[in-house]
Amino acid sequence: MQSAPAEVTTDPESRPEQPETRPEQPDGSRLRFRWSVGAGLIVALLAVALGTVLLVGIRSRGHTVRNVAQSSHHANPNPILRLKGTTEAVQSRAVLAPLLAGQQVSTLTVIRLATAGTRVKPGDLLVEFDRQAQVRDFIDKQAEYSKLANQVLGEQAKENAARAKDETELKQAEDNLLKAELEMQKAEIVSRIDAEKNQETLEETRATFEQLRETFSLKRKAAAAAIRILEIQRDRIHETMLHAQANAQLMQIHSPIEGVVVLNTIWKQGTMGEVQEGDQVEPGVPFLQVVNPSLMQVRVLANQQDFLSLRIGQTAKVRLDAYPELVLPARIEQLAPIGEGGNFSAKLRSFVVIVSIQGNNPKLMPDLSAAVDVDVSGQTDTGSGS
Repeated sequence: MQSAPAEVTTDPESRPEQPETRPEQPDGSRLRFRWSVGAGLIVALLAVALGTVLLVGIRSRGHTVRNVAQSSHHANPNPILRLKGTTEAVQSRAVLAPLLAGQQVSTLTVIRLATAGTRVKPGDLLVEFDRQAQVRDFIDKQAEYSKLANQVLGEQAKENAARAKDETELKQAEDNLLKAELEMQKAEIVSRIDAEKNQETLEETRATFEQLRETFSLKRKAAAAAIRILEIQRDRIHETMLHAQANAQLMQIHSPIEGVVVLNTIWKQGTMGEVQEGDQVEPGVPFLQVVNPSLMQVRVLANQQDFLSLRIGQTAKVRLDAYPELVLPARIEQLAPIGEGGNFSAKLRSFVVIVSIQGNNPKLMPDLSAAVDVDVSGQTDTGSGS
């Protein structure tokens, strides 16, 4: 029979003490380092994810923009460039207030004036200024000219009579001299006293003849000078009279070409406006013009970027700001080879472009603001390039 194992009793107090095994706790610095490394990794992952999303979005947006551009290009195959300008007539004549010759006139008074929009032909009266002063001046100068002309004729008649008289006296003195010389040939057959008398007579007649011959020439020169002075005065008055007559004719201005009357806006009597009958205009001021509305064009200024897209021969459409519903076909005719400096910077250049309007319309008038839509798709060049 097996004996039961002896019960081993242990006394807790007699058991040797063993140290407790606890998990090792990190210190504060190592914990903060691990947290910062983890946070940086998370931020890097988020940045990569955000960059991927943005890249995908940009690519998709680029595809969308390209698709929209391609669709708009197919929808609008004719790109249009809009330019702004002003209408003007190809054929026109400016009418200026006349400059009077030989007169200092500050203003001229309009007494007759063709209304704006009137169609005129060559020779039709456009404007008439008050010419009473010029006509009165012409009449006065004409009377003075007639007086001087009569004086010249009178002096010439007197000179002719004096010349005839002097020629007679000179001829008589010459005859007396010849007679005295003949008497001197008788000195041998006459007495001594008569010979001395004949000698004295010869010397006297010779002196008289020489004096008359010299004074005859002097009298002719003096008379010619006096007559010439009167002739100069007469001619001067005659020129003044012709100037007055020409000035009177300048007071009436007739149309040089066939066209339409257009009144310019000028500075008159302290305000800006069109000339009317009774107004006063300074000489040399262009207050009116006659334009041929059958040939009109638009003058525009294109900047240096838009100018590169323009070519001679490109088609265009002109729209007038005053008549938005009116659309006129047009064509580029001229391109300026040299640009003009701008108001803000000399480096910004503008180029003059002339656009001819095809056809005509009664509403077409000069100095109207217009928009020119140029078709720059084909960039047709039928003339000399710019």
